[in-house]
Amino acid sequence: MTFSSKQRSDVLQTMSEKQYDLLVIGGGITGSGIALDAISRGMTVALVEMQDFAAGTSSRSTKLVHGGLRYLKQFEVKLVAEVGRERAIVYENGPHVTTPEWMLLPIYRGGTFGKWSTSIGLWLYDRLAGVKQSERRTMLNARQTLEKEPLLKRDGLIGGGYYVEYRTDDARLTIEVVKKAVELGVDAVNYVKAEQFLYDERGRITGARCRDMIGGRVYDIRAKKVVNAAGPWVDALRDKDGSKTGKRLQLTKGVHIVIDQKRFPLKQAVYFDTPDGRMVFAIPRDGKTYVGTTDTFYDDDPAHPAMTEEDRDYLLQAIHYMFPSVGVTADDVESSWAGVRPLIYEEGKNPSEISRKDEIWTSPSGLITIAGGKLTGYRKMAETVVDLVAKQLEKEEGNTFRPCQTKQLPISGGDVGGSHRLPVFIAEKAKEAARYGLTEEQGARLAKQYGTNVDRLFALSNEYDRSSGLTRETFVRLVYAIEEEMAVKPVDYFIRRTGALLFDIDSVRREKEAVVAFMARYFGWTEEERDMYGKELDQELRRAVLAEEGEE
Repeated sequence: MTFSSKQRSDVLQTMSEKQYDLLVIGGGITGSGIALDAISRGMTVALVEMQDFAAGTSSRSTKLVHGGLRYLKQFEVKLVAEVGRERAIVYENGPHVTTPEWMLLPIYRGGTFGKWSTSIGLWLYDRLAGVKQSERRTMLNARQTLEKEPLLKRDGLIGGGYYVEYRTDDARLTIEVVKKAVELGVDAVNYVKAEQFLYDERGRITGARCRDMIGGRVYDIRAKKVVNAAGPWVDALRDKDGSKTGKRLQLTKGVHIVIDQKRFPLKQAVYFDTPDGRMVFAIPRDGKTYVGTTDTFYDDDPAHPAMTEEDRDYLLQAIHYMFPSVGVTADDVESSWAGVRPLIYEEGKNPSEISRKDEIWTSPSGLITIAGGKLTGYRKMAETVVDLVAKQLEKEEGNTFRPCQTKQLPISGGDVGGSHRLPVFIAEKAKEAARYGLTEEQGARLAKQYGTNVDRLFALSNEYDRSSGLTRETFVRLVYAIEEEMAVKPVDYFIRRTGALLFDIDSVRREKEAVVAFMARYFGWTEEERDMYGKELDQELRRAVLAEEGEE
């Protein structure tokens, strides 16, 4: 199956002519994971996403596949054990989008974590999560803690815990999972909204009427089973099914800010206390330091959460509190992102206390909904959902399917021969880059970001057209994003295919005109369409710096 945005309408037409075993609604990490699990067991699968893949929560997280240390405090031991084991699988299956990151947990007199409880907690965490020997925690004294991160406040510092988390690019992880699913035969399309469900005469769900948000046409997509994995929108879909009863979602908003390392030269990822007793991450990445997250209830449009002045000031205050010498101000915030967590409502709990556990509901019509859960646990959640689908199809249709295949299934670009082989792979590709007119540094960067798909980007370099106004590296990334990753709009490319709007906002300002012009030529946009997509990008650039007055 093709995954080029040029072929979107052809794919949709084909989808409307088939009947699938499974239709998945939602192209975030959960829906993508379900599609991959189902196709690898032998089901026929369709996936629709009303925005871009990963455009909701799955591109707006703290970008950590983390083991959930904070859940130990809430005694969610089973959750810690499960996500700990899962993150090792996520890493092995896609080492190019996930990197071990040593994390420092400074311990202060009167802080959230005491020295003894941290030591025990991290020891337990290592055991529960099955952490390998070389990555097990060490406890540091105050001097060693400051050696790791000299910017920490000294007052009241007793020591620190040093342990491993895994940093990821959440949007790229999602896209690599979708690409693998498509490679195995899933029909997946973005910007397609499930507007209403289809039912048989007994009221059983048989598919969805879907609108192409780009072309405007409506298609009926039929399937024996339908899974609602729409993240913040799962309740809206349950409403359409007339089954929003009992449990419901509670959205909370999390904001992260990005500051240049010249202004905040953090050496070491730190997980630290805030003055109000919450915990926040500060993480160095690609010449920037990003800090987050906030945790507040949210009831506005889940498609456009944005940082407010209050969010920004809260995070700046947290930085001043823990890194007093750093003196950053609002002017130093280069970019930000805000995401909503689709949690399951719990009476009387504040945002940080609500459980991150996932739950699965089946409605009287047969609609299967998955809600809650964490990025780290996406594969396991998918396995549970597809187990349920398989059991139902076996009972009703007599089909038989393979057991779950995804524990050892590399995602797209991840087949480098295991995480230990990745550095060698990157070094080899960096040397190869010169043959394609790219520098060694560019070759290494592309190999690191695209894994084994880098050969396709190298091949595209032979088609480089200087008159496009793009640099060679941008040209190969952009054409690859369009032809192999279904990027439809400039925002897809700058936010979810490359992360540039988050971590290199100046490059977006430099390149946006050339990228919009290239895409306009490639797709044959009208002047009006070109203008609309350009404005949409400008709006995202503004939103990254600060929510406009009155816009939440």
